[in-house]
Amino acid sequence: MTMKKAMFQEKAQVVSNTAVAQNYYRMSLLSPMVAAEARPGQFIEVQVSQSGEPLLRRPFGVHAVNQRKQTVDILYEVRGKGTQALSEKKPGDFCDILGPLGNGFSIQNARCSILVAGGMGVAPLAYLAEKLARDKFSEQKAKNLVLIGCKTKRHIMCKKELEKFGYAVKISTDDGSLGFKGYVTDLLEKVLRVTRYKLPVTIYACGPKPMLKEVSRIAREKNISAQLSLEEHMACGIGACLGCVVKTTNGYKRVCKDGPVFEAGSLVW
Repeated sequence: MTMKKAMFQEKAQVVSNTAVAQNYYRMSLLSPMVAAEARPGQFIEVQVSQSGEPLLRRPFGVHAVNQRKQTVDILYEVRGKGTQALSEKKPGDFCDILGPLGNGFSIQNARCSILVAGGMGVAPLAYLAEKLARDKFSEQKAKNLVLIGCKTKRHIMCKKELEKFGYAVKISTDDGSLGFKGYVTDLLEKVLRVTRYKLPVTIYACGPKPMLKEVSRIAREKNISAQLSLEEHMACGIGACLGCVVKTTNGYKRVCKDGPVFEAGSLVW
């Protein structure tokens, strides 16, 4: 996938940094240059601390962009020292950011788009959902749908935000505490059996590798176009360290540089 390339380094001011679920935060950064160029599926690298500890930047998918306010939002989970330091940032603080990075989603002229999010995979899909809702093909589409899968209902995010864009949102939880009980890929198969979704369909998915592997299988068996955003450890974000390579039908590719979005059929699992 290709798109116009532009990358900037900015000292971005924190506009807000609020908890949105258990251990999950949404941060808004004032970043005029990145906001002007960021596309759905791209990411930014954030230096979470000025002290140099932790040393490496952290990658975060672009969750939302407000070009009028010149802000870029990220959604993140507190999992270690880096994200803990990020959660302690206050409005007025600054983060050194690099971006937008990577190749994002390619918007297809499909009558129906199904977005499949596993856990934190909902972060970049929310920005894609907004773009699709405003896309020039939107009037041709029968229905757009988002499937969100999480362990429990406490981890569900962005449902109201996605519904505001005009999407039907279906939930799956591993423990059955909300919506469909089971994996989000099981819910996807159930949805695809419904007659109204037997149309030209494009699947866009982001989540853990086992989930994406299953989405790829479903898409292949049903002959459906699918674009997958991979979640890999990306240390440098610019393709230099070769720490995030994946095997594809065209050899090994760097997730940060050649992805993170790949056509499902190009990946070798």
